[in-house]
Amino acid sequence: MRISLFRTASAAACLLAGLGAAAQQPAPAPRDEFFWLGQINKATAVINTEAGLLDRALAPRLAAGVAQVIDAGNRPGGRRPGTVITFEPLLIEAAGPEVTLLHAGRSSQDMHATFRAAILRDDLLALADQLDKTTATLVALAERHAGTIVPNYTNGVAAQPNSYGHYLLGHAAGLARDADRIREAYVRTDRSPMGTTVLNGTSWPLDRNRMAAYLGFGATVDNAYDAAQIFTGERAVEVGSIVASIALHAGAFIEDVMTQYAQPRPWILLQEGGGNTYVSSAMPQKRNPGLLNATRREASTAITLAQGTVIQAHNIPPGMDDPKSVPANSAMVKERHHGAARLAAHPRRAGHQPRASAGGAQQRLDREPGAGRRADAQVPAAVSHRPPFRLRDRGPCQGARPPPARFSLRRGAPHLCPGGAGHALPARAADEREGIPQHARPGDHRAQPRNRATAGGPQPAEMQRMLAEARGRLVRQQDWVSEKRGFIDASLARLDRDFDRLRTAPDR
Repeated sequence: MRISLFRTASAAACLLAGLGAAAQQPAPAPRDEFFWLGQINKATAVINTEAGLLDRALAPRLAAGVAQVIDAGNRPGGRRPGTVITFEPLLIEAAGPEVTLLHAGRSSQDMHATFRAAILRDDLLALADQLDKTTATLVALAERHAGTIVPNYTNGVAAQPNSYGHYLLGHAAGLARDADRIREAYVRTDRSPMGTTVLNGTSWPLDRNRMAAYLGFGATVDNAYDAAQIFTGERAVEVGSIVASIALHAGAFIEDVMTQYAQPRPWILLQEGGGNTYVSSAMPQKRNPGLLNATRREASTAITLAQGTVIQAHNIPPGMDDPKSVPANSAMVKERHHGAARLAAHPRRAGHQPRASAGGAQQRLDREPGAGRRADAQVPAAVSHRPPFRLRDRGPCQGARPPPARFSLRRGAPHLCPGGAGHALPARAADEREGIPQHARPGDHRAQPRNRATAGGPQPAEMQRMLAEARGRLVRQQDWVSEKRGFIDASLARLDRDFDRLRTAPDR
């Protein structure tokens, strides 16, 4: 019986691209290098005119030339140059050589550093948004399967039965830390280098704070040398470390699914169709996990790109362009799987391996006093752990399933393992019902997750607490993304209004 469908994504963001709704609306002009060069020129025209650094009689014509270049670039097939030295010839063509008065006190150094920070800032918000959606999917699935029991692994071997929901919340917790890292990195990225010129400022009294406000930055980069020489080079390295962390979490999740998928009776299956699986050309009985393989490959690609930022920034003097490429750094952040993963859990098959591997043994052993758990039963842990070791030796290691006979820790295990030393272990019937899963009672493996007593475990009360906290984190993360995007949009809208007033002002 298939009980769940969920999406998993990969790589830099472990992310899903929600492109369906966007396709219904006309695509806005991309916030690329051309876009931000236009915004910088608009803000310069407004600020310098009001500060008396630009002739008010000349300003409307220069502003009209800036608007003409931007409008032409936004048309289908329009020219959208991405550097200062290729953008300015278009300005001169539209408004004459006087338009270069806008360049007073500026340099391609601070202008390029500014659009790099702005684009990386947008990329971080997109990454945070998609990470939030992916985490929300995991949390919703965890809530649905809080009581579904599956094997979990340690050292690559089935170790204990666990709630599938608890397992998914563990992965969601890792992604939540990635979301924390994004927010922290955003604060350091959200700073404007504009007005620092090359490396030590300018003799023109440019209003750096107002420029930052128009472009939607939360602050300026304080030190002028840092702005274009240090800050702009290190941003990609920090963001790359976040990308690598997300990709590592995605890869670990995929490989854990692959561990059981390779078994003859997997309990988590890829829903067929849509590229999730494909049939072998020579062995038609196979269903190759195309989605899992592609997701892992995407994660590896993201890690490769992230490590590239470190290599490019290594052993170069300040100010070099090696690690600053906008296309390369944006590709690193946006690297993700473009398909949708729909996995179906098989609870009946999931229940098979905990029995086959005596995975519930710890529940019974937890009630022995090897670690001081039972004051009324003085049995060394080395002795209390022996029966499941013997059972393990008799079982999968020799190709046998656990015998159908009752397995009692109270009687020890000589009857299961010839030659083994027995030890009388105090026990109660209730303990045995809660403990090692008996072949005659296949439901017993569910007791272990239910009966955990420590905080953060899979017991129902803790699951409800952790689910509530996870949902709260998701809401706060989405609110944060919305707040930052709203601030940028409002700043740019204010710039548009002020620029339009300047552009349409009567000549004096």
